[in-house]
Amino acid sequence: MTPIQLEHTATVLADMLTFKQPADAVLSAYFREHKKLGRQDRHEIAETAFAALRHFQKISAALRRPHAQPRKAALAALVLGRSVNINSIKDWLDDEETEFLSNLKARKTEFSDGLDTASELPDWLIGTLQKHYGEADILAFGRSANQPAPLDVRVNTLKNKRDKVLAELQAEQLDAEATPYSPWGIRFKEKIALNKHPRFLDGTLEVQDEGSQLLALLLGAKRGEIVVDFCAGAGGKTLAVGAMMANKGRIYAFDIAEKRLANLKPRMVRAGLTNIHPERISSETDPRIGRLYGKADRVLVDAPCSGLGTLRRNPDLKYRQSPETLASLQQQQASILAEAAKLVHEKGRLVYATCSILPEENEMQVQRFLDSHPDWHAVDCAALLSSYKIPLDTGVYLRLDSAKHQTDGFFAAVLERKN
Repeated sequence: MTPIQLEHTATVLADMLTFKQPADAVLSAYFREHKKLGRQDRHEIAETAFAALRHFQKISAALRRPHAQPRKAALAALVLGRSVNINSIKDWLDDEETEFLSNLKARKTEFSDGLDTASELPDWLIGTLQKHYGEADILAFGRSANQPAPLDVRVNTLKNKRDKVLAELQAEQLDAEATPYSPWGIRFKEKIALNKHPRFLDGTLEVQDEGSQLLALLLGAKRGEIVVDFCAGAGGKTLAVGAMMANKGRIYAFDIAEKRLANLKPRMVRAGLTNIHPERISSETDPRIGRLYGKADRVLVDAPCSGLGTLRRNPDLKYRQSPETLASLQQQQASILAEAAKLVHEKGRLVYATCSILPEENEMQVQRFLDSHPDWHAVDCAALLSSYKIPLDTGVYLRLDSAKHQTDGFFAAVLERKN
């Protein structure tokens, strides 16, 4: 890092560490405003800014109101998160900054004593997790969630086979390997410029975490069926389901955000999928949904959630959520799940999923649905995955976490009506 890059990082952190906006949105806006920044500049700024997010508990323990002292926060991120030696940057520092960083390094042992600093999780989240987990599990979650995620992609089976594509990538000297669970997945241990790769441009590869790929398998959509992706977003799971259906049948991709659905359309074209029909809805009770009551073979509800299973990619989320936002999300999830169930015909399947690790959004949410809908039951996810020869048994529900499975944190429940 250069002194100029450090100043840019400090400017970014002054905004980012208020947690008023998503960190990636802050970064993207800054880069749009500073078009002259080169690729290496952007890399250094982004890496250091995200290191500050990943080590925010330690930084805020040593620095009052970090967003108001962004240069010191950036320096702390270099030392704590990027293992920069203080001596290598001493020419940039004044006496106060040198003393601050020296004291910061001296406190490393002290940081490992507190659960908040050791796990890099805020108090509100630790308190929520302690209702369900012991200290060792909380620490394991925090530490695994604080590691940068690898890059997972899905091979579009309409275009090619995974083994062939993987061999091509390895022949290019890329550090790629097959994902252990998804039969379509490839994992890059290091980030690459995938959006410029020929196999991405021709629709063979699509960015998608392995855990997300497994949701399409649990949905089990077949050719010719009617499928609803109730909260489609930008459509990563929609595309996987479309390929699984061999481009035959009909997928309704619903979402309340026009912008997210607009992002889906070029992805559909690149993937060669014509069986997806994006449609913006105003809410889960939009009257237009009524035409599908009792008609869908499969319905996927990837519910709005806290996103705490994606902290490897979005470390700022744990500071942008709270007990209040969590309570609001739970109400929304319950409403969406109840409305989505109305679309499923009597022999159909409903999959409820989140990218959260909190039981309040997951098991407890499903149990409330089952209690109020006694004609439904949960299907064993482990048995369904076993039918695809996938050796993954997390019980009746799919529960994935970064520490055990090297995926994002995911939860899924497969629900069907009782005979």
